[in-house]
Amino acid sequence: MPKPLDNPLLEFARLTRFDAIRPDHVRPAVDYLLAVANETIARLESPHVKASWSDFIEPLETTTERLARAWKSVEHLNSVADTPALRAAYHENLPKITAFWTAMAQNARLFEKYRALAASNEFAKASPAKRRVVENALRDFELGGVTLPETSRAEVATIQQELALLAQRFSENELDATQAWALWIDSEEHLKGLPPEAVAAARLRAEAEGRSGFKITLQTPCYLAVMQFAERRTLRAAVYEANAKRASEFGPQAQDNTEVILSTLALRTRLARLLGFASFAQLSLVPKMAETPEQVMEFLKDLADRARPYAERDLADLRQFAKHSLGITDLQAWDALYAAEKLRQKRFGFSEQEVKEYFPEPRVLAGLFGLVERLFSVQIRPDQAPLWDPAVRFYRIESRQGELLAQFYLDLYARPNKRSGAWMEDARARRRIGNRLQTPVAFLTCNFSEPIGNRPLLLSHDEVITLFHEFGHGLHHMLTRVEELPVSGIHGVEWDAVELPSQFLENFCWEWDVLKHITGHVDSARPLPKPLFDKMLAARNYHAGLQMLRQVEYGLFDMLLHSDFEPRGRHSVQELLDRVRDRVAVLRPPSYNRFQNHFSHIFAGGYAAGYYSYKWAEVLAADAYAKFEEEGVLNPATGSRFRDEILGVGGSRPALESFKSFRGREPTLDALLRHTGMAEAQSAR
Repeated sequence: MPKPLDNPLLEFARLTRFDAIRPDHVRPAVDYLLAVANETIARLESPHVKASWSDFIEPLETTTERLARAWKSVEHLNSVADTPALRAAYHENLPKITAFWTAMAQNARLFEKYRALAASNEFAKASPAKRRVVENALRDFELGGVTLPETSRAEVATIQQELALLAQRFSENELDATQAWALWIDSEEHLKGLPPEAVAAARLRAEAEGRSGFKITLQTPCYLAVMQFAERRTLRAAVYEANAKRASEFGPQAQDNTEVILSTLALRTRLARLLGFASFAQLSLVPKMAETPEQVMEFLKDLADRARPYAERDLADLRQFAKHSLGITDLQAWDALYAAEKLRQKRFGFSEQEVKEYFPEPRVLAGLFGLVERLFSVQIRPDQAPLWDPAVRFYRIESRQGELLAQFYLDLYARPNKRSGAWMEDARARRRIGNRLQTPVAFLTCNFSEPIGNRPLLLSHDEVITLFHEFGHGLHHMLTRVEELPVSGIHGVEWDAVELPSQFLENFCWEWDVLKHITGHVDSARPLPKPLFDKMLAARNYHAGLQMLRQVEYGLFDMLLHSDFEPRGRHSVQELLDRVRDRVAVLRPPSYNRFQNHFSHIFAGGYAAGYYSYKWAEVLAADAYAKFEEEGVLNPATGSRFRDEILGVGGSRPALESFKSFRGREPTLDALLRHTGMAEAQSAR
């Protein structure tokens, strides 16, 4: 098949020309890369090709990496710059991509080549990273159904196709439902309490559509501003209800994810049973650190038991405050954030708006980069690359000697046609190709408010933590020293350990020696005052019990949904979620809340039967950070060891082995309980 001319998706020797990609580039690029990959695989299947690293693994990785990188560019644009034409191109080609990977996982000839390599002298003498690549591949062939009868393999392939389409539909329904809703406000008086920048943004949204007044949306910055600061209770209730009902039976049928969820669960259950597992949860845990669904649920229930006394006390305080100080006698879900912010102001003597004045985005970025440079002996500099939006920026990470280590895109602002949330994705992985070293490239994406006029974006402290979190993921990908692609960076890392570096980096947001260098008042440039920092630190664990119970609720719901639930059986998904809330929650949402219908982590992301990973990895992250507390939080020697033993090794060895190599022992709960203010609960047990 001839190579299409001037197609930016087929240029692999340079950075992707995102500004040049058009929807009509997608099909020719995908068809060409699939043809090349299939031709390569057919050649490698031959018994004349030796089952060696150079003759077999390297050419297979080269052809599949090119396909994966091109498709990753399409996926990324579909997430951050969705258009009807691009969505159509994505839908047209997704089945082809899914079919290719499924067929490859079921290719018995490739499987036998890997088995032959695993039994060879070359494997016995290979590096741990190379052995890990082969071992993971053999595991994934088994999980792909390579040993099943032909009819079962065909059914697995069909299921994989359908699941890919359902995940995309779930994501699109959520995005469409979010963008479809708006509330038009005529009087600024109705927005009383909102920060000035939130009011200005609402006015600009209305002006952009040729209307007067203010436009309230469900995009994250607007939604949170209303829920946390709007004094008008009816406004909070209306926005909360719209958000809670997104992509459910309460809206247009075309955007309802209810049937998507049931179909997804039924297919996952069928897939697991075809592969010999009792549940999808068991299948999901095979490549993870946790061993059984029961182990995960015991872990989560233990955290719930520790957190519950704190959550009950916090909720009682909040209800009392709301009643006596705010006149809210029946605290509801749409009151919680508003009342919590008011109580925090009263109890600790500061407001989030006061804190934001000290976190202008340019100062925060410079401080974050400076911290990373100090801890990990690197330099971060602005760089140039074709971009998909003018607000996106591009940077390079170099060694102290000026050697290029990695590059990353930074896309910080919310905008129409961009999915919500914050995430890191790999655009390109580190890999040795002959004498050439391919350096990694990452996408770092957030959804903060876009700056208005010449005034910089002011970040809340929570948003600063989000930025550090995603950058931690990025460092895991970019500072790897592994040169074998399938275990380089975040590749090959157990999913329940992948949050370790991200949650680890969050801890620095609570260190005075860090904050005094990443803050500067938007008007005076003076750093955060120490008395204000002390107030923030005193409030660090404010409502930590409620927050932990919420994460435990999501994790238990996810695990039970995939281990102890029969889709289309006697009980509904909502009934299961209600039972989890009976066990865990202290503040129940209203009956119309359809959280599951926009729980994209498990229905459109990689966290199905894996949402517990956030808490599992938080134990590792807190314990790893405790070593910095013991040796000096800005100690470059400790940072160097963290880079060597955690970031640098990627997926080339088990995550627990990496943790123990850094920490010198098995992980414990102690640091997490201390960081969340629950250490006394541990000692009482």
